[in-house]
Amino acid sequence: MIEHDRAQTAMAREIREIPLTTERLLAEHDLITTVANRIRHANPRVIVISGRGSSGNAGTLLRYLFETQAGLLVSTSAPSVVTTYKQSIDMRDAVFIVISQSGRSPDLVTGAQSARKSGALTVAIVNDVRSPVALACELTLPIGAGLERSVVATKSVVLSMVIGVQLIASLTSDHALGEKITQLPRRFSDALTCDWSAWSGSFAAARAAFVIGRGFGLGPAREIGLKIAETMRLPTLSYSAAEVMHGPLASASTETPFLVLRQNDGSSAMVDALIADLRVRKLNVFSVGDPSGTLPWIGNDDPICDAITMLLPAYATIEQAARDRGFDPDNPPNLTKITETL
Repeated sequence: MIEHDRAQTAMAREIREIPLTTERLLAEHDLITTVANRIRHANPRVIVISGRGSSGNAGTLLRYLFETQAGLLVSTSAPSVVTTYKQSIDMRDAVFIVISQSGRSPDLVTGAQSARKSGALTVAIVNDVRSPVALACELTLPIGAGLERSVVATKSVVLSMVIGVQLIASLTSDHALGEKITQLPRRFSDALTCDWSAWSGSFAAARAAFVIGRGFGLGPAREIGLKIAETMRLPTLSYSAAEVMHGPLASASTETPFLVLRQNDGSSAMVDALIADLRVRKLNVFSVGDPSGTLPWIGNDDPICDAITMLLPAYATIEQAARDRGFDPDNPPNLTKITETL
């Protein structure tokens, strides 16, 4: 268990708040049901997901959820098509979902406005229900994260992923998944006792890092990679386990840390084979969720929920590693809380 006092940073406090804020979110059933019913009634031919940075990573998980659980085709929105190239897109029979922590990035606002005008049912997953993104959309799913003071987002990302799973469980009437979701606050608390400092200890000698996931684990892997880059100032590459062998591996050395996330589903055999291969190559591999995992874990349960849960020990470990290196995880250089792109 990590014993360090984390009260000195907002990032640490916000990580510790995740179990309780998740419990509060799960108590809000009616709005999830309303939005799920509207999507079902719309009978969409395609789901379009819009989001950048950490919100985009939450969108990656949501994409896998819609395609694997609901059988709906998903496209990732390119906001510049509307903002830079001034093109409107036929959005009839589409559901446009925008994920944004602040809800204030102009390109996301403009994209949502254009999608609604072009015939889409628009849904905002946001923390601020009075934000421009929320006002631009017909429906809003508030994550209820409360104020995040750290520039580096954590609880709002986890809650954005959780509400996406709630939405899918309601949309598909998946009661088993719904039951697994109710266990997340406890699982999150348990996960925060996992000490992954063996992994973060390898950052000091590294010139870059890799984070690998597949399927439901890809969005979390990308999110962890982003957090390392933000707080540790270490260039980090995040790939699908199916992609890392197609070129990226050439840039790795024996000092390059690999974090491999593995959930127990159809992707597990392939990820296990990758882990074994990386070890044969004598690369610096840290794995979690696999039978030979090198990092502490609370045991596999539901693959969707586990993929999200793995964020918590990663967040906590990165925050501690940043402070150990003398970095301020609340205020990374060159970053602001609200990123305004157009």
